[in-house]
Amino acid sequence: MRRFSADYIFTLEGEPIQNGIVVTDDLGKILAVTNEKALSDPNIERFNGVIVPGFVNAHCHLELSHLHQKIEKGTGLIPFIKNVIGKRQEEEEKVINAMKKADEQMFQNGIVAVGDIANQSISASVKEKSNIKYHTFIEMLGFDPAKAEATIAQALKLQTHFQNSSSITPHAPYSLSKELLKNLTKFCKKVNNPISIHNQENEEENFLYRYKDGPFMEFFKEMNINVDGFKAQSKNSLQTLIPFLPDNQPILLVHNTYTSLKDIYFTKRFNLKINWCFCPNANLYIENKLPTFDFFKHNNYPITIGTDSLASNDQLCLLSEMKVLQKNIDYLSFTQLLQWATINGAKFLGFDNDLGTIATGKTPGLNLISHLKNGKLSDKSTVKKLI
Repeated sequence: MRRFSADYIFTLEGEPIQNGIVVTDDLGKILAVTNEKALSDPNIERFNGVIVPGFVNAHCHLELSHLHQKIEKGTGLIPFIKNVIGKRQEEEEKVINAMKKADEQMFQNGIVAVGDIANQSISASVKEKSNIKYHTFIEMLGFDPAKAEATIAQALKLQTHFQNSSSITPHAPYSLSKELLKNLTKFCKKVNNPISIHNQENEEENFLYRYKDGPFMEFFKEMNINVDGFKAQSKNSLQTLIPFLPDNQPILLVHNTYTSLKDIYFTKRFNLKINWCFCPNANLYIENKLPTFDFFKHNNYPITIGTDSLASNDQLCLLSEMKVLQKNIDYLSFTQLLQWATINGAKFLGFDNDLGTIATGKTPGLNLISHLKNGKLSDKSTVKKLI
């Protein structure tokens, strides 16, 4: 049994508890949370700072970890994609070792669960042995409407390699057909299948959907991708695809760098289980631009946080992402930011029975955040995994 105390305990089940105590068993299961005075008991592990639940990384690409520092910053999305395609082939041992190191880095940075994208089966063995809880999203790419059913069948075959929680998901608006979404929605009527889709990561995606023109058309030609069946929609990508998404599954829209206020209001017309995911360091790495966060101020959908991959980030650290968000969103309280980093992601991934808040019976992990300034994160803030 262990007992932890700090200046404040942010359980996210109620108000922060000043000088509270969290009692756990040796495996981290919460046995009690109290507000008794902790000053005199020598058995209590006392810390300066605040104790919070373990973090949930809602969006990552573990299998790209070997591309760390291999891709130039600030190129824009399309050159970034070309670089990933050109550089991702590597010896299996090197790829696996890079994933193991990335997994351990996330664990040490207080991350307890990850929503991870997979195009191959290579990450399965790492996830099975990890201390982190993973949900794997098997990613589907397919612009050819005639191949929609075959694309889903191929994804389901790949899914059999993953023993942990998993589902199949489309990649991004610029790499799918309406037929693929229609077939996926039909499939989703029968099974539990959360969806995670990259959304409006660059302006060219919206331009493609509005006019069937621009850099993506050049990219498709270069990659020998047939887009004859694709028609200009005269509206942004999100507004085009929203009507085709399943209404019975949680949906994660990732990045949203070029999502407009009109797009956000459009999503409200549909009874969908939408969640937003911000990956600010990756946005800065690739496009050197952040989403217009003010647009999301009055949206009614949960917000989560992701790190993206080491191909587009210097580190896999949710606290680092939180610092960028804290600095760039005036209206964001520390409690709200913590919810984005913990319980919202846990709920989306279906892990909230055990993760996301500090409550009796849960095993959420405990993180110590130190060096807050005026109740908010500062550049000097650090995270330490307690259990």
